[in-house]
Amino acid sequence: MSLYDDTVLVLKGYENQPELRQAYLDHLAAHQDGMWKACDAGHITASSLVIDPGRGRVLLTLHRKLRMWLQMGGHCEPGDASLAAAALREATEESGIAGLTLLKGGPVRLDRHAIPSPCHWHFDVQYAAVASPDAAHAISDESLDLRWFPYDEVADVADTSVVRLLEETRTRLGV
Repeated sequence: MSLYDDTVLVLKGYENQPELRQAYLDHLAAHQDGMWKACDAGHITASSLVIDPGRGRVLLTLHRKLRMWLQMGGHCEPGDASLAAAALREATEESGIAGLTLLKGGPVRLDRHAIPSPCHWHFDVQYAAVASPDAAHAISDESLDLRWFPYDEVADVADTSVVRLLEETRTRLGV
């Protein structure tokens, strides 16, 4: 199965946010290159909120270009076997944490946001990745900083997209 086919299957199985989900599917139907960064009309991205549920905290990256605290994530690559694999790869690369595991149940949220030219949109499929309490992180070239934040401090540093992702993740965890 191709990454494109896997993504369509994941989106068709995602039951929340039906209008936004349909916008993603319409985008992919209209753009055969809609998975890739080269698609100027927008492209699918995969991200993961790295969480430590035992300590009630999340790891955020201070994005080098955007200068915002965000979850780990980025562009799909041809070698990614699935959308989940892309999200996990990005989380591992950007956090430096080995052994992350995606929270069961597939994507947590979808978030479409405008980005600067030449592309117009990121169609982000957002997951959550669980880190062990003793996980050691390392700042990547894409970050200015990497920091653990208690759940209740995320709204003070991050935008509403990250806050919504955290809320949905906590709901899924039952905390």
